[in-house]
Amino acid sequence: MENQNLEDNLMEIEQGEGEKLVSKLRDRLDPRILRAVEEMGFEKFSPIQEQAIPFLLQGQDIIGQAQTGTGKTAAFGIPVLQAIDPDLRKLQAIILCPTRELAIQAAEELRKIAKFLQGIKVLPVYGGQEIGKQIMGLRGTQVIVGTPGRVMDHMHRHTLKLDHVKMVVLDEADEMLNMGFREDMETILGQIEGEHQTALFSATMPKPILEITDRFLKKNAQMVKVAAKELTIPLVKQAFYRVKNQDKDAACIRILEYYQPSLALIFCNTKIKVDELSETLKKAGFPAEGLHGDMSQHQRDLAMKRFRSGCSNILIATDVAARGIDVENVSAVINYDLPQDMEYYVHRIGRTGRAGKTGRSFTFVPAREVYRIRQIEHLCHTSIEERSLPSAQKVLRSKAHKYLTKAWELHEQEDMEFMKALLEKKLEEENCDLLDLAATMLKLHVGEKGEDIPEDKVTFRERALSPFGRRRRDNFDRGNRKENSDRGNRKGDPGENPDRKNSRENRRENLDRKNSRENRKGNAEKNNSRENRREYLEGKKLRENRKENPRERTEREHSQEGPRASRRKEGEIPTFRKMREEQKKKSGKYDGLALSSPKKKHRNEGTL
Repeated sequence: MENQNLEDNLMEIEQGEGEKLVSKLRDRLDPRILRAVEEMGFEKFSPIQEQAIPFLLQGQDIIGQAQTGTGKTAAFGIPVLQAIDPDLRKLQAIILCPTRELAIQAAEELRKIAKFLQGIKVLPVYGGQEIGKQIMGLRGTQVIVGTPGRVMDHMHRHTLKLDHVKMVVLDEADEMLNMGFREDMETILGQIEGEHQTALFSATMPKPILEITDRFLKKNAQMVKVAAKELTIPLVKQAFYRVKNQDKDAACIRILEYYQPSLALIFCNTKIKVDELSETLKKAGFPAEGLHGDMSQHQRDLAMKRFRSGCSNILIATDVAARGIDVENVSAVINYDLPQDMEYYVHRIGRTGRAGKTGRSFTFVPAREVYRIRQIEHLCHTSIEERSLPSAQKVLRSKAHKYLTKAWELHEQEDMEFMKALLEKKLEEENCDLLDLAATMLKLHVGEKGEDIPEDKVTFRERALSPFGRRRRDNFDRGNRKENSDRGNRKGDPGENPDRKNSRENRRENLDRKNSRENRKGNAEKNNSRENRREYLEGKKLRENRKENPRERTEREHSQEGPRASRRKEGEIPTFRKMREEQKKKSGKYDGLALSSPKKKHRNEGTL
């Protein structure tokens, strides 16, 4: 009968009657949990909640696929607390999270749900916190929310007793897998020997996740999956800008100045860039904080505390913190760098547009990587609008408008008689116009007009070197050929399209210049070939002469008319033979014989 009622509830949920969450679970939930849920403001099932909660309340293992920000914490938190025995002061539930921040936030959420449950203790355990305090806090704790590394540490110290564990939850399992926690996850699950219920939640389902589910979950585990069309945040307005890498800092400042978000998250791919951008924004006058894995736990806690309290309205983080930040009223998310894994895009923008509120996401991308935006659109079933960065004039106007609006609101609330007296005195002293003074004060507050940031445009060479080749955009941007083609009407007059006409004229001019260059080159080669032919004939004639009798050839060469021959006759230039004879005379070895090489001389001496 109970199973039939559960099926009836599921059918009603699938039909989407729109009833409140508390009314659907009133008969099955503890009244104290129901009261806390009402105070938290839950009104409707999220897709993951409406499918997961009934199965968990029934005691079945589930595999849930949903991204961050869809209400997974309440989806497993309500059934976990429902199953806890407050009189048993032993560990009864373990919840594993990939990061410290996510563990802390999940624990806080569970404490809110258990607000009116007496005797239930929830404790977060994570690295970076003093181990002694955690050991003291584990006494009498029924639910722990921790990272795999610190949970393993307590297991090795035997400070965690798993004999009474009846429920295990793996939250963001794919992220724990990416961070190298697979062995720890398998060890923890393998150490729980008693009968227990297991719930695994993941944004993606890679093969290693499925292997873990096959090994540690029951055979009848229920698959709870959010439809692909729901994997994006419908209330987030998404836009991207073509920006060069060297202009991203200026583009980030431009977006912050123009939209002026109340709370903004900026995601970078590297820890170094987080620190560099944080310093850049601070110098520009923005209260910004950085957050990444190399910071100590105290620094991370302090940064999150300042961001939550509003002391710093800009938080710059790496993807490690993307799934661990759960802050309300985040109005904008800026992707300074495109995520290396496309699926991280959903987790990033999932930080805004929550609880029925709207949000914005801005992505900076070089022109040669726009194809990755198309991949994200295809993967996430979403549309990302391409925009141009606000001009310097628009930013200046926006800053002035905000300042004037705030000033006028203050005028309606405060007594301005004293200020008016000061202004009148200043006008009399300087003998100036009231409008000039007001404009000067406004200029002093909003600052100087900045420079426009040029849009990044891909060159033909960069397009040829891109991963998709020269026709990379055809796979994504081509769409309807008739709508997006700039070639004009193929059957009509080519002059109808001025762009086509200009391109033809340019091609004709290029061909003319090319032909003229080839003609000049051909004439030069022709002249060079004539000179080469003449030199070849002269060289051939000399080679033929060398094949004749050396003595006759020498005499003929000496008898040739010319400046050098005439000079030899006059004795100005001594011949080689005369030079050798003079050298022999000086050395005393000249014997009057015909001059020959040393070897021939020895032969001649031997024959005489």
